Amino acid sequence: MNHQSTDFVNIAAYLNRAAQAQPYKRAVVFPAGRDKQGRVTYSHLTFLQLDRESDYLAHGLEAAGITRGMRTVLMVRPSIEFFALIFAIFKTGAVPVVVDPGMGIRRMVACFKSTRPQGFIGIPLAHVVRTVFPGFFKTVKTWITVGRRWFWGGPTLKQIRQSDRGPYRIVKTNRSDTAAVLFTTGSTGPAKGAVYSHGNFDAQLQQIKNYLAMGPDEIDLSTFPLFALFYPALGVTSVIPDMDPTRPARVNPERIIEAIENLGVTNMFASPALLNRVGSYGRKKAVKLPSLKRVISAGAPVSADNIEQFSALLAKDAQIHTPYGATEAVPIISIKSNEILNETRQLSAKGFGTCIGRPINDTDIRIIKISDEPIEQWSDDLLVPRGEVGEIAVKGELVSRQYFENHAANRLGKIRDGHDIIHRMGDVGWMDQKGRIWFCGRKSHRVITASTTLFTIPCESLFNQHPEVFRSALVGVGPPGRQRPVICVERHKSDGGKNRDRLENELLAIAAANELTQSIKTILFHQAFPVDIRHNSKIFREQLARWAEKKIK
Repeated sequence: MNHQSTDFVNIAAYLNRAAQAQPYKRAVVFPAGRDKQGRVTYSHLTFLQLDRESDYLAHGLEAAGITRGMRTVLMVRPSIEFFALIFAIFKTGAVPVVVDPGMGIRRMVACFKSTRPQGFIGIPLAHVVRTVFPGFFKTVKTWITVGRRWFWGGPTLKQIRQSDRGPYRIVKTNRSDTAAVLFTTGSTGPAKGAVYSHGNFDAQLQQIKNYLAMGPDEIDLSTFPLFALFYPALGVTSVIPDMDPTRPARVNPERIIEAIENLGVTNMFASPALLNRVGSYGRKKAVKLPSLKRVISAGAPVSADNIEQFSALLAKDAQIHTPYGATEAVPIISIKSNEILNETRQLSAKGFGTCIGRPINDTDIRIIKISDEPIEQWSDDLLVPRGEVGEIAVKGELVSRQYFENHAANRLGKIRDGHDIIHRMGDVGWMDQKGRIWFCGRKSHRVITASTTLFTIPCESLFNQHPEVFRSALVGVGPPGRQRPVICVERHKSDGGKNRDRLENELLAIAAANELTQSIKTILFHQAFPVDIRHNSKIFREQLARWAEKKIK
């Protein structure tokens, strides 16, 4: 047997093994429609069916020209076809290119263009988009429509599907072979294409499997499509929710609760925005969800109040996990709801930052000196003492080694450590004596005055305790080293903007009373912070800083 065979790694092989071990268990469940009484009807594929369907599609993709190493745009909504397609693509060794549509059409298309894709698989609306931007897809040779083809060329998925062929022989990809290009959301800077190897996916799968310790009879409801990908590979039933995944803050909570109750969901992934919407509705309606063993919430900061609200819907022994990571490395750190509610939320209110927990499965997490410059090689003198704020960095098999053809981002984001790569998260934090890491905000958002450095999350948490403050944001006006720290405040909508002078004086008193914020002498009131579309929680502080500078002048 050659070296390539012994080092064979491909996430699709996990589906193949699951199909052999539990062929008739449901792999994917999809809300297909509703009857005349409004009751939801479901469609599903067993593990055997999903494996076979991905084989049929893999044969078809290969015949259509989508083969090993070919970068292929994938624009398909969460569905049974999505699961069959993504595993089919992995089986062929082609490289799916995935971008969050929530970032906006023009930015999304620009991300696709930067990878010079050779294949394009999408729903009819995706093909409409690509015809509006024809110059962005000049490199594409193979077009496939998932659904009805309109006025463009290329076959449909139904036309290429080859059900008369036998099992597809999975391409023998190596651990270092490129498996996918996954773009960051771009909510804190330009979107970057993280290059995932098959080894990265494999390590990620093992990390999730070991951390969650999910049993063989578990059923998952993933409101984030890419996270859902892992569950069929783990032999877990994956339920596709009845929602628009790009708008979790607008989800219909009744549809989420319906799926949990109808199918006995035991595990759910939910963004903080979705968690808040469903939790608020559930609390008002006195809903209980006894089947849920665990809830995973990530993608944006999760407040303790949000966690407490949703916890009221769960059984006593159920936990909400809030894992931390990034597109380039996830999940790497996590904490459970009982520790947040019983201990760390009180410390967060005092300016400690947000506790994101301990490294998962002993993942190698390092806190290094804060620098905006590239770091070429690892050196132990980069480490800061325990208790000191530094940049969070991570090393491990699940860490993506590079960005797609982005030398500047690679220099700023990656550190060489022998044959390994250490990824700089771009976030700042510190480690306490219990080995827990406390998140203090984005490195690029820190405010550097003539005498001190202020970090967003610890400072903002002090002002957020005021009952009239909906949220606050620390920004700096002026050049780094001479910045003027400013707290921007968004009030609760019900306050109506009354008694502004009184509130300003009370907030300045809060600033003066704490060592962290004593240098803050300016409070500005903003009607509605600019935030990300998807989560309504990632504050665009760069925009607020420009606004603050104009207000002060």
